[in-house]
Amino acid sequence: MSRATRGTLHLEDARIVRQSAHEAEQFILRLAAPACAARAEPGSFVHLTCDPAIAMRRPLSIMRADREAGWIDLLYKIVGPGLRALAARRPGDTVSLIGPIGVPFAPHPDRPRTVLIGGGVGIPPMIFLAERLRAAAAPHYRPLVLMGSEVPFPFQARPSTLVVPGMPAGTIAAMPLLEEWDVPSRLASRAGFPGCFDGYVTELASAWLGSLDAAALAEVELFACGPTPMLAATAQLARRYGVPCQVSLEEYMACGVGGCAGCTVRVRTPEGEAMKRVCVDGPVFDALQVF
Repeated sequence: MSRATRGTLHLEDARIVRQSAHEAEQFILRLAAPACAARAEPGSFVHLTCDPAIAMRRPLSIMRADREAGWIDLLYKIVGPGLRALAARRPGDTVSLIGPIGVPFAPHPDRPRTVLIGGGVGIPPMIFLAERLRAAAAPHYRPLVLMGSEVPFPFQARPSTLVVPGMPAGTIAAMPLLEEWDVPSRLASRAGFPGCFDGYVTELASAWLGSLDAAALAEVELFACGPTPMLAATAQLARRYGVPCQVSLEEYMACGVGGCAGCTVRVRTPEGEAMKRVCVDGPVFDALQVF
């Protein structure tokens, strides 16, 4: 059952198809949610009820969406009682969700070298964006996905078979799913994981961007989602290398649909500074307007 909400959002009873547990209390949840799947775009999120006994919903970014099959995938890490309750839910259970919510990423066709930077639970929108950019409708895009985590990644990394000129020596760990899609990826961590760049993911991005000449940089656009310090560092990279950058902000939310204004951030606009709601005015913003 679903019904239109405010013209674009949908309230939907989604059925849990499967839930897989990974190290560091990370989970990938697949929901049968055809109304949401039909409209989801990279960067949008859902606001879902974790358990009937917990009133407050939780915002979770969409990692994948299959419009034809009618499912969406969400990656989350247990933080607090709400997500711990969600982790206890089983296939066949129903969760109430509102979505898809928010302004998605908007890649520019004249910038085909898309660099997708994800940190921790900010990884899902990057996977979603990579999947859409590799689609037949966007054959000229050349996405490169860089992911960072200080806990084990929610997948079994493997050495990449896709060559990426300019990568630091020894940085070969990649995400298998992206390899299957023929999308190059590289991993960064300070935890000493094999094949990963030893440092922050933004340092890995800087090393690669520094290997490009002016003509190549003119084709680059950055996209990022992750902790606020990571996004600020990504914005600094955009300034340093003179490339555009879009960021998806992470923020605490109450209503998730723009009513409570509890997730506002200060944004620079042509008319001056303004307060914008992350849930409906974002979560995607121009990085240089925020940082």
